[in-house]
Amino acid sequence: MSTVEQTQPLISHLLELRNRLLRAILAVLVVFVGLIYFSNHIYEFVSAPLVERLPEGATMIATDVASPFFTPLKLTLIASVFIAVPFILYQVWAFVAPGLYKHERRLIMPLLFSSSLLFYCGVAFAYFVVFPLVFGFFTAISLGGVEFATDISSYLDFVLALFMAFGIAFEVPVAIILLCWTGATTPQDLREKRPYIIVGAFVVGMLLTPPDIISQTLLAIPMCLLFEVGLFFARFYTRKDEEAEVEE
Repeated sequence: MSTVEQTQPLISHLLELRNRLLRAILAVLVVFVGLIYFSNHIYEFVSAPLVERLPEGATMIATDVASPFFTPLKLTLIASVFIAVPFILYQVWAFVAPGLYKHERRLIMPLLFSSSLLFYCGVAFAYFVVFPLVFGFFTAISLGGVEFATDISSYLDFVLALFMAFGIAFEVPVAIILLCWTGATTPQDLREKRPYIIVGAFVVGMLLTPPDIISQTLLAIPMCLLFEVGLFFARFYTRKDEEAEVEE
């Protein structure tokens, strides 16, 4: 085979990758343009768990002149990426699907859907469950003589870190299914290592969340529960894979 013939498939794959990336970026930009008018309302919605629990007379502050303008835009851009995640994952799927077997394609599509759903569930859990508890705790233990005033940029960095931590942590079932499906481990091995995995969940919670015991625990407990969910479904995917190998 000549060098030209070997180069042509590589070029076609690179062009396909470029097109998929451009479509994903375009989807994010379209969502961003649609949301930019509501950027201030989006920030008010995200900051509500803290604002509602501030001491009487306290408000959030902006220590930088441009923060009131750029902080809501930054949040809107990140929210656009979150909203476009299903489309971005579909582009990833469309790029890798031609190189997969038929039984692999039947597995990947449900995993893409479930991974998007679990990520959104993690973000919702952080907003509706974790934020009220964490901010209620922080505002209740403020020092005497110290006025509680949070910078809007610092608050955004804090909540985005929690959003990402919980969104990624809720992907535990998908990770377990993939590990068992690829043969890296088995459900039985994971059951035997359950005590170590529980300890590891609390360590991950300590690393991914801010240094407070509440958010660490609220991240570790769902991870342990989702680990059990992943074990339950992993055995079915493993069984299907073995049946496919026998048929082949």
